[in-house]
Amino acid sequence: MLESRPCPLGCDGGDDPVLVGNDRLHGGPGEFTVVRCRGCGLMRTNPRPTPESIGEYYPDDYGPYLGTQVKVGEGRPVSRLRRLFRRMKSRIFQFNTEVLPPVAPGRLLEVGCASGAYLHRMAQQGWKVHGIEFSPLAARRASALGYEVHAGSLETAPCPAEPFDLIVGWMVLEHLHDPLGGLSRLREWAKPGAWLVLSVPNAGSLEFRLFRNRWYALQVPTHLYHFTPGSVERLLNDGGWRVERILHQRTLGNLVASVGYLLCDMGFPVTGRKLIDVPGRSGGTWLYVLYPLAWLLSLIGQTGRMTVWARGMK
Repeated sequence: MLESRPCPLGCDGGDDPVLVGNDRLHGGPGEFTVVRCRGCGLMRTNPRPTPESIGEYYPDDYGPYLGTQVKVGEGRPVSRLRRLFRRMKSRIFQFNTEVLPPVAPGRLLEVGCASGAYLHRMAQQGWKVHGIEFSPLAARRASALGYEVHAGSLETAPCPAEPFDLIVGWMVLEHLHDPLGGLSRLREWAKPGAWLVLSVPNAGSLEFRLFRNRWYALQVPTHLYHFTPGSVERLLNDGGWRVERILHQRTLGNLVASVGYLLCDMGFPVTGRKLIDVPGRSGGTWLYVLYPLAWLLSLIGQTGRMTVWARGMK
């Protein structure tokens, strides 16, 4: 079931079609149009699956659900040599993915916590963690770790007993049916001076212009909105948040996977599938090989992912 919705920012003047894509990630049915608002430039999938029908496009083997499971033994002490290696690698290869502003441990909410790996890691660092997760199966996995997780949408989550010091959402804002309402709700749940940290695909990047409906991060119909730095800042401002910094992630995983889609379309499915799998392998060799180019492109805002730091407006 599909629905057609206007620009969430209330713009007049209609939309311009940008492209037509399909569910390349899971092979779900239908074709979906991406439009650009003539008023503010925000791109969205329209028409789109309704909140009741969108679950059809999130199978239980959805990558983020599987990739965020806490493995047996995770969190146990590791050798000094391995800790040293990890520290050196993180200093050399700064991908700017889940990077946070300087903030002391307190109360944390993760929107779209999947199976709980990030909650688990932050709890080990002294945070009191809470989560919201749309998938019932993934939410149960996160809850089984001992954390308070609401199974359902942000819209149906209950108000917290206490406000939060930090709210994060890793690649989740583009999935929300009502991102403006969601941001406003999160603002109400935040302490004065609290941080909101979001990562989103960058549809203002060279990758998007080159690959269009083959762009890996397009991911229609689960990606309902397609942000540029300007449009995400305007949405956050209208939702009660002031953008402090936008970090362009130093990774070209989307680009590699997009080349994979291109190769599949050209009749080279074996090689193409190998490249498509790269973003799901956080330590994939390609991400390190291409790091110098990713670093350069990040300086001019042309990588395919960005992390946004924002604080609540008074």
